[in-house]
Amino acid sequence: MLPWLSSPLPTFPSTDTALDSPNGLLAAGGELSPVWLIEAYRLGIFPWFNDDPILWWSPDPRMILLPEQFKQRRSLTKRLRHGGFHVTVDQHFEQVIQACAAPRDEEAGTWITDEMREAYNLLHFQGIAHSIEVHQDEKLVGGLYGIAMGPVFFGESMFSRAPDASKVALAHLAKAMRDHGGRLIDCQMHTPHLASLGAITVARASFINYLKNWLPDDAFTQASSSAEAPIVPASPWLHAIGAENNAY
Repeated sequence: MLPWLSSPLPTFPSTDTALDSPNGLLAAGGELSPVWLIEAYRLGIFPWFNDDPILWWSPDPRMILLPEQFKQRRSLTKRLRHGGFHVTVDQHFEQVIQACAAPRDEEAGTWITDEMREAYNLLHFQGIAHSIEVHQDEKLVGGLYGIAMGPVFFGESMFSRAPDASKVALAHLAKAMRDHGGRLIDCQMHTPHLASLGAITVARASFINYLKNWLPDDAFTQASSSAEAPIVPASPWLHAIGAENNAY
């Protein structure tokens, strides 16, 4: 039976107990408050659901992108240099998550519900969730958002309204992390698109070990209640993203 989470503060079962089918389903219930979300991510768990209840996942294998392994093909380099793009950080978080939530052509709905948007907007307000925005002709044409903790970025979603716009955002993220101490981008589930950009799958146990090494317990200051956000390790590489528009 799937565990039901109902305690006031987050207490997740071991990721080793996640189901094989559907791959990675771990538990249901809990909250989308900052303390729950941060505890989940640092343990290698994330929420993903279309409707009530909240479902928590830790798939095996896990897709990750090591910044130094990002595949920047010649066509993308040309777009970075000559596509007329301007990249910013945390200037339009709400617009980015709203664009990511919009149904895609091949999809009938979205997993980024109003409840999810509210939860990540709060994390953004608290300096934990971040967006990378891609502009062209003064219009927002692409971007991505996720959670930053120390040298790890937990990617959530991306969107494009212009050719390669989301790849431009990811290229800037990977370069800033590679050059300024970032170690890992969590991509959650395998997709051919991410694999073409250099993402690989690793065993869940290996992913958890990465997190234990790079996000140790003593790097966090725990919150006293579910309404407060724990203090997470800083990610100084974030500040390099918008400053490197012409570094390609």
